[in-house]
Amino acid sequence: MGLRVPDPAMSLTRRGLLTLAGAATVAGCGRLSDGPGTGRLLTSKVHPPRFVTPLPIPATARPVRVTADADHYVLTQRVADVNLLPDRKTRIWGYDGTFPGPTLRGRRGRPMVVTIRNELPVPTSTHLHGGVTPPDSDGFPTDLTTPRGYSPAPPVQHGAPGQVHEISRDYHYPMAQRAATLWYHDHRMDFTGPQVWRGLLGLCVITDPREEALPLPRDERDLPLVICDRAFDEDGSLQYPSQDMAMHAPGARGQFVTGVFGDVILVNGVAWPRHEVSGVRYRLRLVNASNARRYRLALRAGGRRLPMIQIGSDDGLLSAPITHTEIIVTPGERYDVVVDFAGLPIGTEATLVNDFGTGGTTEVMRFAVVRQATDDSRVPDRLAAAEPPLTTADAVTERQFDFRYDEGRWTVNRRLYDPAGSLAAPRLDTVELWRFTSDFHHPVHVHLAHFQVLSRAGRSPEPWETGWKDTVDVRPYETVEVLAKFAGHRGKYMLHCHNLEHEDMAMMANFDVV
Repeated sequence: MGLRVPDPAMSLTRRGLLTLAGAATVAGCGRLSDGPGTGRLLTSKVHPPRFVTPLPIPATARPVRVTADADHYVLTQRVADVNLLPDRKTRIWGYDGTFPGPTLRGRRGRPMVVTIRNELPVPTSTHLHGGVTPPDSDGFPTDLTTPRGYSPAPPVQHGAPGQVHEISRDYHYPMAQRAATLWYHDHRMDFTGPQVWRGLLGLCVITDPREEALPLPRDERDLPLVICDRAFDEDGSLQYPSQDMAMHAPGARGQFVTGVFGDVILVNGVAWPRHEVSGVRYRLRLVNASNARRYRLALRAGGRRLPMIQIGSDDGLLSAPITHTEIIVTPGERYDVVVDFAGLPIGTEATLVNDFGTGGTTEVMRFAVVRQATDDSRVPDRLAAAEPPLTTADAVTERQFDFRYDEGRWTVNRRLYDPAGSLAAPRLDTVELWRFTSDFHHPVHVHLAHFQVLSRAGRSPEPWETGWKDTVDVRPYETVEVLAKFAGHRGKYMLHCHNLEHEDMAMMANFDVV
């Protein structure tokens, strides 16, 4: 039940890529269909029934040791056979052998030390996505943890920085940041896509006194929803179009270099789950952990869309709530919303749908209202502490990063990724205006720095793109401007496309915080 490879696809030419990107723009608002016809959709040989399996909640990691200075955790990356599908096992690579891995729960001001043990057949590097971490704990793609006696030795390319740790290493997370929904995942250079596809991902939830004092839904009414797409063979094994199944040669094959899409939607590691709810408010922590798929999410019940009250973005609470009927979530992004089932009669079913999907991918999961209950939660008018938004006057300089398919590889500023290089040197505790341009769909993720989206195609950003973020959707032939604040640590960090196939095909760049 290993990872299966489909028949080879035709090679994608640069002209073919630009044709796809151009078609996406013509289709409207730069939105590209994620369905068949792009050459990137894997077709499963088994499709489980929808809305039958109960929604699982990832286990909470427990510290193995608590000291005066930090909480200490151990997560073991290992092979396991689990039920992603209800009637057959799937072999995964998971933190503690689960998909997703255990949820790390931290509190602002209380440091966390996470020991990662590698019992897999390949090297790994773990990145805390959205974390404000020291550079040696950021999950740099050439800073690897190898299994015992791994051969061949991981190459250090172009004099790249990075260390190789055998069996285990410690990651130090200061937790000196606001309450937020973060996630962690593998970040090994050239192989992030297949290794995350196999299951190397998990949540990290940070709280702080401000959030804890708010009357938001909590406990069993605070639901993490880790959404991703996968494709399965008849025996339940995962399909992925790797160039090399031994994972010594990087990249996906043929047209899959544009991104790998599956046709089965998983939430918290099961296909199309169902969750029974009371007629009260729930907090949904929406996490797009897909390799390449974008979602336009809406909650539908009885022929109408239910309001989704956004309370948080990638890196924490908004200053005030905003109500939407849909939200676009690209790979790596997180949005916290509150939904209220109070007006729905017992027996009502509400479906979380994906308006960007085709076939089975138009639906994500279902909520069933099975009881009434008292509800002392509410969404206050003020969430995070008031602070003035960043403006262009705060920026000490401007930089442009162009994400483009060039001569058969995905590039940043027409350059292939050089682990030893750097494209910028922002100063600690300053703000810069960064301008992202593209020829295709590129969800751009910046390590360390949190930013506010200033404009999209010369206009206001999408209404849900408010607050502090670390990932932003850059659409074909579009310019997105962000104001990035560099706080926390000096050292080497990265920005890259969070379409994991683009990332593995060199669409990354370093910057040095000085």
